[in-house]
Amino acid sequence: MREYTSPPLTLPPPVGGLADVVFQHAQDDPLHIALGRKDEGGEWRDVTSAEFRDEVLALAKGLLAQGIRFGDRVAIMSRTRYEWTLFDFALWTIGAQVVPIYPTSSAEQCFWMLYDAEVAAAVVEHEDHAMTIATVIDRLPRLRRLWQLDEGCVRELYDAGAHIDDDVVHRHREAVTPDSVATIIYTSGTTGRPKGCVLSHGNFMYEADTVIERWEPVFHTKRGDEAATLLFLPLAHVFGRMVEVAAIRGRVRFGHQPQLNAAALLPDLQAFRPTFILAVPYIFEKVFNAARRKAEKEGKDGPFEKAVDIAVKYADAVEAKAWGIGPGPSAALRMQHQLFDKLVYAKVRAAMGGRIRNAMSGGSAMDRRLGLFFAGAGVQIYEGYGLTESTAAATANPPEKTRYGTVGQPVPGVTVHIADDGEVWLRGGNVFQGYLNNQKATDQTLHDGWLATGDLGSLDEDGYLTITGRKKEILVTSGGKSVAPGMLEERVRDHPLVSQCIVVGNDRPYVAALVTLDQEAVEHWLQMRGKPPLPPAQLVRDADLETEVRRAVVAANTLVSQAESIRTFRILAQPFTEEHGLLTPSLKLKRKAIENAYANEVEALYQA
Repeated sequence: MREYTSPPLTLPPPVGGLADVVFQHAQDDPLHIALGRKDEGGEWRDVTSAEFRDEVLALAKGLLAQGIRFGDRVAIMSRTRYEWTLFDFALWTIGAQVVPIYPTSSAEQCFWMLYDAEVAAAVVEHEDHAMTIATVIDRLPRLRRLWQLDEGCVRELYDAGAHIDDDVVHRHREAVTPDSVATIIYTSGTTGRPKGCVLSHGNFMYEADTVIERWEPVFHTKRGDEAATLLFLPLAHVFGRMVEVAAIRGRVRFGHQPQLNAAALLPDLQAFRPTFILAVPYIFEKVFNAARRKAEKEGKDGPFEKAVDIAVKYADAVEAKAWGIGPGPSAALRMQHQLFDKLVYAKVRAAMGGRIRNAMSGGSAMDRRLGLFFAGAGVQIYEGYGLTESTAAATANPPEKTRYGTVGQPVPGVTVHIADDGEVWLRGGNVFQGYLNNQKATDQTLHDGWLATGDLGSLDEDGYLTITGRKKEILVTSGGKSVAPGMLEERVRDHPLVSQCIVVGNDRPYVAALVTLDQEAVEHWLQMRGKPPLPPAQLVRDADLETEVRRAVVAANTLVSQAESIRTFRILAQPFTEEHGLLTPSLKLKRKAIENAYANEVEALYQA
């Protein structure tokens, strides 16, 4: 199949902007719990619709008092926290445009985004961020204001705007239309300087309302309960931003978690007890690997692996029955599944707060087996696909019929087309307006309303999309063989000891790989085998460890022909990090930067 369209469920909003719903909800149901917010003691406190409306209104007044006007661009540089959402809706209330900046951005990255977007003011989280911007502020003549969250800027702005009438704010809000620009989100810049994606209020409203209409049943643990989610995705990323907007519009209680690591995230999942989450595959991998390590420490690794196998078989059988190609789980399989539900699966769900029965995953591909395990363990994961340019999700697996290993069908109102060269093209009300100050890039990406994604994929007979790689990442060996590295890298990463993998081989005689290790998993692996802790330089030469990684490479090679297989690999002592310029803020590999940084190691792979 070359093209598939899902009929729209909602119409594009004819009037208004993103902030209107804050005021409408407060009027309709002022006592509804809109958000959860941690107090200074670390306890979650409810925030009603009326309270949130009042805070948004007070902050909007303060922004006006400090000179922010309709159409001005204001940057936010922070981790995911309550104040970001507050600033988003306050700025949208007065028609300002938000420019999100990753909190880990370098001074030069900050400079480019602030300069290119002609930002008038910036909100930063703490002093380190302020100092980062301070180093380039002399090159930013349009930057007039700098506010710091940890220095109480919200209260200062409340006080500054106390004298302004509500009507002044509402006149600004009523001037916002669906075509008004809501945000400029800069791409990660894996292949060059970041480009500013211009997204409108209408883009976000159409995307969020479509997701709510189609996937609202998965927001709940059971029919009729109150939906709640914990937002831990970066709000600088379009996925996190879409979750924020959809939660407010869909009356989903949500809280913020600023740290995307298991040690901080798991306690908050258990305290906040969301009914569903939206995450990237990395999070589900961490939950799974933590459960596996715990079982090994308790001497129950055998039963755990058996439980994993039963969960995968059970979910696979359920999927086959849904598609009419199988009878469903056998009586014996159902009995085994029921036994392991009490012994293993319930503990996995408890680690995620106990109430989660559904989740949505995006940002990168999820291994089919991992998705089947969670489904068998009682947490259905709906994998999707999208870009900043498509305001997050463009496809997703539908609630009633998941096809594991795919990213689902087009979301309602979106058309997916596969071009002659295999590139995925998208069309719909969620497609962006173009790149800021970059008509050349816009013309290369938008073609008569079609968004050329740069991703390669295929559509099956039911309209389910499978992503097979990136056009710019295809390797061509010196023998002329084209290789899509993504599938190989993902399969190597499936091994619990592997953190990252990058496949190389462009203009080389064969394909090879650089591999980094998951430090926490390696420490556990050493401990379980009675090995002493080893410094990184010795660790990467450990024969047993090399054997484990070789198993991962051999497993990956089963997916491809011999000409496309990884012939050799090298384990690196240090991970690829954003701080060293080797990862984007959304944790994607910067391939050219990695190959340059490890040029000697790559060269050694080809010294026979």
